Amino acid sequence: MVKVGEYIYEIPADAHAGMNVPGRIYASEAILKKAQEDKALEQVVNVATLPGILKYSLAMPDIHWGYGFPIGGVAAFDLQEGVITPGGIGFDINCGVRMLRTPLTINDVVPHMDKLLDALFREVPSGVGSEGFIKLRGRDLDSVLSTGAHWSVKNGYGLPEDLAHTESSGFMSGANPDKVSQKAKERGSDQLGTLGSGNHFLEIQVVDELFDEQSAKKMGLSLGQVTVMFHTGSRGLGHQVATDYIEVMLRASKKYGIKLVDKQLAAAPFNTPEGQDYWAAMQAAANFAWANRQVITHYIRKAFETVFGKAVAENLVVVYDVAHNIAKIEEHIVNGNKRKVLVHRKGATRAFPAGHPEVPESYRDIGQPVIIPGDMGRTSFLLLGLEGSMAESWGSTCHGAGRLLSRKEAVRRGNYGNLMAALAEKGIKVKSAERETLLEEAPDAYKDVAEVVLVVERVGLSKRVAKLRPLGVVKG
Repeated sequence: MVKVGEYIYEIPADAHAGMNVPGRIYASEAILKKAQEDKALEQVVNVATLPGILKYSLAMPDIHWGYGFPIGGVAAFDLQEGVITPGGIGFDINCGVRMLRTPLTINDVVPHMDKLLDALFREVPSGVGSEGFIKLRGRDLDSVLSTGAHWSVKNGYGLPEDLAHTESSGFMSGANPDKVSQKAKERGSDQLGTLGSGNHFLEIQVVDELFDEQSAKKMGLSLGQVTVMFHTGSRGLGHQVATDYIEVMLRASKKYGIKLVDKQLAAAPFNTPEGQDYWAAMQAAANFAWANRQVITHYIRKAFETVFGKAVAENLVVVYDVAHNIAKIEEHIVNGNKRKVLVHRKGATRAFPAGHPEVPESYRDIGQPVIIPGDMGRTSFLLLGLEGSMAESWGSTCHGAGRLLSRKEAVRRGNYGNLMAALAEKGIKVKSAERETLLEEAPDAYKDVAEVVLVVERVGLSKRVAKLRPLGVVKG
């Protein structure tokens, strides 16, 4: 391990047999120590052995042990010589975060928080295996898989302007529903518009601090304003796509002579039938996730209308929607030349700078919004992508606080009564389908997101715009 700059560490390519590129980790000393303890740095090394990887195997400061890639792992691959791997994307394909702004202030909302949480809990089903109000079959489901959030808007679940503030406008054009198994489709058929469980959440927050007032104003935000943030993905459908194709990739790795240091990194060359099939299925699952978050947005507006009236609901505006478990073909500079590469982001968020053509026109002069949730007892952050991300990290930054404790360990150490008392003392109200989920997601189970965000700002990947404090939380 070599320290090459403030908050930047490298594992040289000659440190371990088989590494094709160095490993690079963005971290404070405390974060790095934890990553060493949970063996996440071994995964950084493992990723560096994959064929066709370019420049670095990267890890963001929210790094922790994951399946294949570490959570917080980023890697780009040559389109001709490189691979695609489900372990670099994750089981919850296009798990992501959406943020809405409201026309309300903290004083408007706090007196009605119980009623609002009840309405949100009713309108947005949560918990393991939760089912939504929409039942998809046959062509309708295939249409969701093909067109993503556009299907939702076309069918009355949201507004056309929501799409403009969604990464990739809410769909990937290379999706092929025929590459998604029937079992995956069955698992997703009644889950559109549902939150799920685990670390998925829906929070009512207040803008608590501004670091860049001009950029905040550009996004329609001001101190004391109430916002909504929620985190979910492709639910059972995406999980099944990953499960199906891990088996395909294990066979493909043998077929194409890919030497795996970890079976969880099972991969296929991108330009092979197996690689292209997974690429098409992954895009379909990503589209399902965008459709899901769009439908949830519709039902959040419905809940706000129940409590505050139609005029308020009509002024719930999407600030942005970002993905953090996904692969994308993007243009980047490699050895001084612009070229297309396949970027895997596993628990990492895109962070394109001002002027980039994929940043929405309304934000192009400030950069792409980056939404970084913390934990339900502390704060979350809204950031903007910086030019440094393009040079350093394939236009990427962190995605959240990152776990300190496994879910099992958090439950073992936790006490439900103490947790609820601590949240109540901070004025945070919580509604959950399951007590155990709350213990799994207790603040002590996570790193301090403020430290994580400080690291990415100091190394020039993204910058803070606003700090958001939780007022009310809906958990699966």
